[in-house]
Amino acid sequence: MSNESKPNSPGPEQNAAAAPAAHGGGHDHETAPEQNPISGRTAVVGVVIVLLLAVGLAVWGIVSRRHADTVLAQDTDALAPPSVIAFPSKQGSPVDEFVLPGNVTAFTDSPIYARTSGYLTKWYFDIGARVKKGELLAEIATPELDQQVTQAAADLVTAQSNAGNAKTQADRYSDLVKSDAVSRLDTDTFVTQAATTSSAVKSAEANLQRLKELQSFEKVYAPFDGVVTARNIDTGQLITEGSTSELFHLQSIQTLRVYANLPQVYSDNVKRGSTIDLTFPQQHAGKVFHGTLVRTADAIDPASRTLLVEIDVDNRSGELLPGSLAQVHFKTPAPGQSFIVPASALIFRREGLQIGTVVNGNVAHLVPVAIGQDDGATVEVVSGLTASDQVIQDPPDSLIEGEKVYVESPNGKPGTGNNPQSGGK
Repeated sequence: MSNESKPNSPGPEQNAAAAPAAHGGGHDHETAPEQNPISGRTAVVGVVIVLLLAVGLAVWGIVSRRHADTVLAQDTDALAPPSVIAFPSKQGSPVDEFVLPGNVTAFTDSPIYARTSGYLTKWYFDIGARVKKGELLAEIATPELDQQVTQAAADLVTAQSNAGNAKTQADRYSDLVKSDAVSRLDTDTFVTQAATTSSAVKSAEANLQRLKELQSFEKVYAPFDGVVTARNIDTGQLITEGSTSELFHLQSIQTLRVYANLPQVYSDNVKRGSTIDLTFPQQHAGKVFHGTLVRTADAIDPASRTLLVEIDVDNRSGELLPGSLAQVHFKTPAPGQSFIVPASALIFRREGLQIGTVVNGNVAHLVPVAIGQDDGATVEVVSGLTASDQVIQDPPDSLIEGEKVYVESPNGKPGTGNNPQSGGK
């Protein structure tokens, strides 16, 4: 009764104590705290913020992707043109000085063969011997030929006797026929016999002369002044007429011939009588010999497109040897304005020989060219280039006409105005 009379509502302690009794019979449980409901304005603000964040993220992603695409496109454009090194064409000398290989040969070179058969009885000169024209080189014994000569001489005597007798009879009958002492038929017979025996005498004389000529080849003589460079016989060796084995080899070395093949482009610039320098670095290092250009073939070899020239050099001192290799130094006026470029700048294609150049700052232009002297490292371009051309060194195989290129300087730094990343076009 005392509790009902209190006008105030129960306190927290009483509510807490009464709650277990209301929920089930004296069990003590904690109750969940009460939550205030979310207002509508707060919910709208939250949704707007979430939407703004989503839109911002989407815009940022789109902008980032576009920027990345732009950077990628710029990098691709920058790396697409091939990088090349270009340099100005170097003008060649107005006088070409070039060296060609030359073959040194003897002025006269002759193998000596046998013209008769027999056995070698003696030889007089060995290799390296210097001989004069007409000197005896060797002797051949020909007993069979000697007997043939004796027989031919006897046959000639017989033919001469028969011819004399036939002539006497023909003369006698010719006198008697005038008085009709003999028949004209017999006279004609003896006259014909005289003519026949006369022809037999001439035949016997020719045969004897032929055998004597062969007999004269028993002795082998030097046909000219020279040096014996080979001896392929020895005493007692069987010698066969017409054999392909030479007895001696003789060369005239007082004057030597040097042959060189001159490129067609210089063929109009060489003159007969001009002095040509010759060097032999393997035998006479540092020494220069002088020869005279005496003749040319007057025809271009269609296989090599070269002109064969002959230079004669005095060798009375015997310093130079036939068969050696010479370096022939030619000095000729340049066939026109020429330029020197590295051999690596040449482009070999089915259209012909070309060189890549750079025009308008960064555009490739392929120029057909013709070359002259080629020493392996550099080549002389005699047509196709001008002094203002920028030649591409080591052009890529894929280089085409009108292609844009990225020009670098020879020291590896970018060329001015040619890099697409720096504004070049």
